[in-house]
Order: sequence, then C-alpha cells, then structure tokens
Amino acid sequence: MKKTVSVLAGAVLSLGMMSAQAATLKMAYDADPVSLDPQEQLSGGTLQLSHMVFDPLIRWTKDLDFEPRLAESWEWVDDLTMRFHLRQGVKFHSGNEMTAQDVAFTFNRLKNSADFKAIFEPFAELKVVDDHTVDLVSKSPYPLILNAATYIFPMDSKFYTGEDESGKPKDAIVKGGNSFASKNESGTGAYTVAYRQQGVKVEFKRNPNYWDSNSPGNVDDIVLTPIKEAPTRVAALLSGDVDFIAPVPPTDLDQIRNSDRTDLVTMSGTRIITFQLNQNRVEAFKDQRVRQAVVYAINQQGIVDKIMKGFATPAGQLSPKGYLGYDESLTPRYDLEKAKQLMKEAGYEKGFSVTMMAPNNRYVNDAKIAQAVASMLARINIKVDLKTVPKAQYWPAFDAREADIMMIGWHADTEDSNNFYEFLTMCPNADTGAGQYNSGNYCNPELDKLVQAANVETDSAKRAEIMQSIERGLYEDAAFVPLHWQDLAWGASKKVDIAPVLNVMNFPYLGDLVIKE
Repeated sequence: MKKTVSVLAGAVLSLGMMSAQAATLKMAYDADPVSLDPQEQLSGGTLQLSHMVFDPLIRWTKDLDFEPRLAESWEWVDDLTMRFHLRQGVKFHSGNEMTAQDVAFTFNRLKNSADFKAIFEPFAELKVVDDHTVDLVSKSPYPLILNAATYIFPMDSKFYTGEDESGKPKDAIVKGGNSFASKNESGTGAYTVAYRQQGVKVEFKRNPNYWDSNSPGNVDDIVLTPIKEAPTRVAALLSGDVDFIAPVPPTDLDQIRNSDRTDLVTMSGTRIITFQLNQNRVEAFKDQRVRQAVVYAINQQGIVDKIMKGFATPAGQLSPKGYLGYDESLTPRYDLEKAKQLMKEAGYEKGFSVTMMAPNNRYVNDAKIAQAVASMLARINIKVDLKTVPKAQYWPAFDAREADIMMIGWHADTEDSNNFYEFLTMCPNADTGAGQYNSGNYCNPELDKLVQAANVETDSAKRAEIMQSIERGLYEDAAFVPLHWQDLAWGASKKVDIAPVLNVMNFPYLGDLVIKE
C-alpha cells in the first residue's frame, strides 16, 4: 500500500491543536487527483487540489473578479509590468517561510511545464524586487496578466530543491510519472495531505499554521473517496455515508433536490465538451468536407435532451455566451443528409473505420456521450471502435494521441476565449506549449496569427472582434466537433454550507467551508 504523508501530518493530528468547533467532511468526487504536483497536469482535479493544499497569488471571486491571496496588493509599474506585494509571515507546511524566491522558483517551473507553459508564454520574466515583492513582466502589452496570476501557486523552493532518495531532482515535472513532487507536498494552503492511496482515498488535515485567520472554515479533516459510478456516489450522499459529492448526474438532480436531508446547488457552466479528429492518423480528416460531415452528423440537441436530461447547452463553437469570442450566429448544425452529401463529395461515401477514446469518469455522462456519437457516425458509414477508460488511464493515452478521435472537455483557464484556442486549436508546438491539448493536430497558421494578435490587444471591443473572427474560422473549417457546455451540480448534506465556496470554475474553496452544528 502506497502512502503519501505531508511534512506536518503528524503534528496536525495532535489533539492539542484541534479546534472546539472542528468538523470532518466526507466527500466523494468521480475521481481523485492524479498527482500532488500542482504543475504536472492542467486539469480540474489538479486545480481543486491546488486550492486546498497550495494557495495562489490571487484568486477568482464568484463574480469573476480578483481577490488577494498570497499577494496582498498589486499595481501597474509600466505597460509591461505588474508588481505584486506578497503577504508576510506566511509559512509553508514544512515550516519554511514563503518569500519572493519561492514565487520566482514557481514561475520558472510553470514556464517549463508542458501543460502550463502556454499560459505563461506571454511573459518575459518574473523579477524579485525584494523578499516580499515581485514584478511579473510580459513580452508585450498583455491584457490577461491578472488572469495568469491565478495559476501561480507558490511552491516551497527549499522543500523541492535537491535530489530524492533515487537521485532524481525533486523539482522534476514528470507527466504521469513517479516523481518526488507527485508524491510529496509543501504548500501554504488550508490543508496538508496526511494520507493518499491513488484511486482509493485521500485524507487532508487542517494546517494549524494557515495564514488566513479571517477564513470562516471550520473543517479540520477531509476524507476524499473517489466513486466513479454516479448512482453509487448519489446513494452514498442520500444515505449519509458522505457529506458532499460532485458531480451530480442530470438523472439524479431531482432526487437530491427533493430529499429532506440534502441540498442541491446548480449553475450554468462554461466547460465545452468536444471531440477532436486526428489528421495525422486519419488521412480523411485532412479533408475539410469530411470534418464538416462529422460535425453535421452529430445531433447535439439530441445528446442534451436524452443523455444530459436538458442539463447542458448545445454548442456550435468553443466560447460560451458572455465570453468575448462568442458569436450568436454560430449554432449547432445537425443535418444528416448534408453530412452524407459531404462524405460523397469527398469520395468517402462508403466510409472508413476509426478508433475513438473517451474517459468514463471525467465529464458528466462522458462514456454515454461517446457511445451516442459513435452511433451517429455509423449513419455516415464511419465505423467506430470505441474504448472508454478511467481518467487516470485516459490522460496518458490522450497525451500519446492513442486514438483517431478523442474526447476533451475544456474550461477556459483564464476565463477568456483565447485560452480555448491556445490549447485546443493552435498548431501544436512543444516549445511554446501551444496546442498542448490539440489531439487532432489541427493547424491553421492564419487563425494562429489572430490568436497572437488578440493576446496583445488591450481594447476589449477590438479583442472581441478578433476572437469572433477566430470562432467563425474554426466553425467554417470544422476544426473540432463541438457538443455542449456542461452545466454544474453539487450535492451536500444540509449541515454542509457549500454554496458560498462554489464557483463556475468548479474548484471549491474548501478552506472556507463551514459545517453547521
């Protein structure tokens, strides 16, 4: 049995440190974090963990504004430079004091992370001004400096410096690997990781030296149990075996809402669910008409109605309503006859065979959605060999591009349309991180130029015009297969006041969670 123990776990267990109002939260997600390294994988699970164990310089509010965390304040120095004033007296779980050197260490690590480097590519450097002041400097005027700062979770540079017992660097970022950082943590967050067995259970203990004395949180112990099967997860909540679950499948919303023991919290989501068509693996996918045929063959509204039970919004583009890139004219375009016509024009009337992969515990009803899409493609003679696997197995397969068609869901990490394009549709570039999650290997240099132009445009109206042009170009080119924006739902015992800590980003701020007596 493998264990992961944080450096202060034993101390936190001391009864002398337990608050009189201490509470325990038993929670169940559909999966547990694949790693303790906050920079190994850019995913919802990683960010949920990061907001428990680490802390960002600043974080999003419910209204998508910014609030101070490890940075107490910030101001522009010039057109390229944002200065952050760090909170003093903050201790890492190891006991080391957090300083500007730790922020610089973290920034340099982010620049070298395969998953995060695209977010930080616009930045030239992070300068240490003094022990508690840093300057984040962009290469050119950049409108999303504060957005990016929400991803700087300072790591304990002393703790992660040196070699582990195997002689490997402690700060190494190893995707899906067995690295020191993937198994050990020293953050500044409300919780330490006391025990971890991948796929079985993670136990968190309240950090007795947590810097945020104003936090209303009264939860000292959190036990996270991954429960992949939605019915089992819901049953565990209704029976009282767990206190908090996510996600709640559309089929069980009423069951939780109508129970006198539980509360349901829902909100419209901005995560797009898509499929990508790998042009490097399938010659036919290089033909725009074939890609268009695939898009025309998919009945998004049918998937939302029958599989999602109405708890999603059919999509024809990446940007959800409210984002600058959203174009209301780009609607879903299901038309089976049009799809067949395009296949015939492209010379593929008799079809061809492909492989498809999707996770079965990452997105709401992901496996059922994949099965439905496979059936729809059969109507235009595209025979699909579908394989669904747990999230922990899916991401390494996705990184390796192991199938011809792969599912990917994406919430814009910067709450900005350009983030969709940078990761999902730009020409893949390992050096810059562009197209890191573009498993279709789609590439349109002209659209990429527009993405780069939007990244340096600080006028919101002009940025919107540029990004809507990008959406139209992707739509016409059938760069990917849009399905829907996934709505969000959480369930909890009535004693657990979850609403104040939830947000559209879907990383609950559990350090502030209150369990009522």
